[in-house]
Amino acid sequence: MLEAREVLVRTIASARWILILSLTAGTGTFAIAEDAGQPSWSPKSAAAYLDQRADWWSTWPRAAKDRGTFCISCHTALPYALARPALHAALDEKEAGATEAKVLASVTKRVQEWAEVEPFYNDKTSGPHKTEQARGSESIFNALILVNRDARAPRDRKMSRNWTMSDDAQIAFDNMWALQISSGDAKGSWNWIDFNNRPFEAPDSHYYGASLAAVAVAMTPPSYRSSKEIREHIALLRDYLAKEYGNQSSINRVAALWASAKLASAGSPEILTAEERQSLLGDLWKTQQSDGGWSLSSLAGDWKRHDNTAQEAASDGYATGVVALALETAGIPRSETHLASALNWLEHHQEAQGSWPASSLNKQRDPESDIGRFMRDSATAYTVLALTQP
Repeated sequence: MLEAREVLVRTIASARWILILSLTAGTGTFAIAEDAGQPSWSPKSAAAYLDQRADWWSTWPRAAKDRGTFCISCHTALPYALARPALHAALDEKEAGATEAKVLASVTKRVQEWAEVEPFYNDKTSGPHKTEQARGSESIFNALILVNRDARAPRDRKMSRNWTMSDDAQIAFDNMWALQISSGDAKGSWNWIDFNNRPFEAPDSHYYGASLAAVAVAMTPPSYRSSKEIREHIALLRDYLAKEYGNQSSINRVAALWASAKLASAGSPEILTAEERQSLLGDLWKTQQSDGGWSLSSLAGDWKRHDNTAQEAASDGYATGVVALALETAGIPRSETHLASALNWLEHHQEAQGSWPASSLNKQRDPESDIGRFMRDSATAYTVLALTQP
């Protein structure tokens, strides 16, 4: 049970008002406080951190790939591409900055040259099945990044149901669907990169990848999703996510909740049943910590670090940000006790450098090193997405 305390729920739009929720034994009473000031987190600092990290990643020799492109990593580049556009409005930015444009240019080039460009990893240098795993993962990343860009285009272009994706996004989806597995236990999903690292590159991470594919599909225009061929692909994807849901860790189930809610908002049936949704919420309420956050280690299942060091048990920005984003997308009111407390935790745990705290599930790392910041990159991006939800 959450401790009795006052929780800052949200700064409402551009008005300088906040809603205060008093939490006592799981019940809430509301009061309005006037002129509460600016948000307690800094969009400008978050943007600066994300830009710096994406710029570093794009020039890191180990991230360099074929034809002058770079890897779209699960932990840094993908979350950056999803979250950085969400800060445009808060910062009064009219277009993508130089770093954001560089990430998009690399993705676009790899989409346009898909048949010739080398995969991020291959069997010869990285081990068995890495070529097909890299291709499957990247195909989802490319489609998600480009449709996210298109979906955030000026609203007046999309007021009609007839808005269309860019040619590059269309090609990216074509590439993705061509790699969807069509038979066997994994039917409906994609090969996914596996380096035995959670939460993004573990044996069960292909479920996370399929959830991202569902999120991408939900962002497409209705005219795209309504075609017979695409409906058949979506049906395979939904069937896979529904069939395998019961075998997943809590963090993968949160990804499924996000995907299910996104598809529902696009007019498709939910992936999760009402019972599965309620069960997941109950599990999340039980694992939420007294400070309002979640720890990734508590959601990732029985996972030991490769160096046998102890997992971090404190609330972190990645787990809390992803859970909050999924809950918001699923229509949980921001005034709901658990979500309000999570948003409060996020608003008050931004670090001086603009990021949010998080640590590796796989080994103890120097938190100030570039590699040691990988999970903070993800934490910052998903926190931004949660805090900027309309």
